[in-house]
Amino acid sequence: MIDIYVTKHLSSLKEKAANRIERIDEIRDDCWINMFAPTEDEIALVEKMTAVPQEFLRYPLDEEERPRIDVDEDTGDVLLIIDIPCTRQEENSVHYETSPLGIIITKKHLLTVSVRDTSVLDPFIENRVRDFIVNFRTRFAIQILLSVAKDYLKLLRYMDKTLETSERALAKSISNKDLYKLLELGKSLVYFSTSLKSNEAVLEKLMRGRVVKQYEDDESLLEDVIIEYKQAREMAEIYASIVNGTMDAYASIINNNMNLIMKIMAAATIVLSVPTVISSFFGQNVPMPWDADFSANPLPFIVVLVASVISIISAVYILKKKQML
Repeated sequence: MIDIYVTKHLSSLKEKAANRIERIDEIRDDCWINMFAPTEDEIALVEKMTAVPQEFLRYPLDEEERPRIDVDEDTGDVLLIIDIPCTRQEENSVHYETSPLGIIITKKHLLTVSVRDTSVLDPFIENRVRDFIVNFRTRFAIQILLSVAKDYLKLLRYMDKTLETSERALAKSISNKDLYKLLELGKSLVYFSTSLKSNEAVLEKLMRGRVVKQYEDDESLLEDVIIEYKQAREMAEIYASIVNGTMDAYASIINNNMNLIMKIMAAATIVLSVPTVISSFFGQNVPMPWDADFSANPLPFIVVLVASVISIISAVYILKKKQML
């Protein structure tokens, strides 16, 4: 799908211009072309109308594409590929993933290419970004990078709340469901941390390499974006460490509970085996209460019963002394 936007100048108030983005139907100069899950015909159309290298349009559509910067020497077009956060709903759980987003800066257009529709660009489409003008392509690209960083931070805060909820649930009762939720969070945090490191490397290269023309305001904004990415990466690493520590702690608790149960079972087996050994010697030779000879000679039964009770009490006492019960 292709959406095309331009900036419409509305009015000026106290030397400040009021601008608004609006959607148009045809590609023209100084427009923003947003492509997500494009068809082959759409790719061919954009390539024809903008003269952007076809590989630049296809690289971001590969889910395994890593963040990087590429420059076409013939046209001077610049391709920025970064990983953006996204969520996937599956039954009653939410899975956090990353997906590549391509930002193509040309002399007359700015293009964004992604595999799926993303919420990162919604603030621009809904006119919720200050000082946003499509014509200022370098600043627009940096503002997109800032929006991506804010999305990472927002999802990381939500993941932190989910982590706290899971920890409280596990404190009451250890269940496989909560452990699986923690495992999924840990995996998502690894994805986020890796993607943020790669994005940060792209931003550092953009800052040092002078790949695109930057003005003083653009450089200041880019520095702020790098700070946001570093903060997001540190948060992801901290939360990942917390998840790993929590998983290790509960694994130790589960093992400790299992050892405690096995210890009790072993002690109970010992307690019950002692009278069994004693009574087995007299099992066929001692008259029981229901036998006719019991009233004439009840002493053997009483001796065996008393010996069994004494052996149980002795075994319990010894095991308690050794802290096995």
